[in-house]
Amino acid sequence: MSPNSRRRASALPIAALLGVALAGCSSIGDFGRLKPSLVTDDIHDWVGQEAAVRAGAPISAAHLTDDERLLRDLAFPLIEPPFDRQRWNAVVYEYGLDRKFRRELWIDDPTVYYAHLEGSFVRSTAARYNRLSDDIRNDIVSIDPFFAVARRVVDLDRRREASMHAVADLSPAEASDAQARIGENALVIAWVQHALVERCASYRFALEHLAVVEPQAAAADVDRALTQLQQKAAANNLVVVPHFAAQSEPVLASVADAGK
Repeated sequence: MSPNSRRRASALPIAALLGVALAGCSSIGDFGRLKPSLVTDDIHDWVGQEAAVRAGAPISAAHLTDDERLLRDLAFPLIEPPFDRQRWNAVVYEYGLDRKFRRELWIDDPTVYYAHLEGSFVRSTAARYNRLSDDIRNDIVSIDPFFAVARRVVDLDRRREASMHAVADLSPAEASDAQARIGENALVIAWVQHALVERCASYRFALEHLAVVEPQAAAADVDRALTQLQQKAAANNLVVVPHFAAQSEPVLASVADAGK
């Protein structure tokens, strides 16, 4: 069964997810993550697939390991735009069931966050500073758990590569899927690194403009928090970040290999 088929089998129907949101029951838990009652296995398997598609890399058909699944779960809050954490359709967004939502994750425009901060839903200067501070601190507490798992996955992938050379009867499809999964994992980590740089730029743009347009003493505290976030991001450059660009359709590694 392909990754896309497994995702369709495990994900809730779109209509049911919309029903949860429209019924007025919040789907969002701490730090912008889905409440545990709504989480299913492989809810974020699309994160690795999307990263591979954007980098023009193959997608593995192999099952996710527990650490690989956790890597994708912890990646999502760090790549999701902060202003989308409380969207009414956040359940559909997090499940990755609609590609138009996912395309928004790739917008590298530091002015977008500030535009949302200045929108009608944030009604006061104090609320804008509080929202900016909360978003930065949510990212700070999310970084360490993600990169702890990322380092573990990178280490296991190094061992996997070494093991591949020692297995004489490894099939071409198995080897292709394993190599594609190693690439996917690295691309998930690269996506998070890329997203952190971009969102730090967005936070900096928002803070600098708020300090001029709506100055408050709270700006100094926000600046200290943002500096901490930037330092944490800089200290966790595990992989080289490739050029992420739009691609049309994913290519399954085992299918591509079989056609050779």
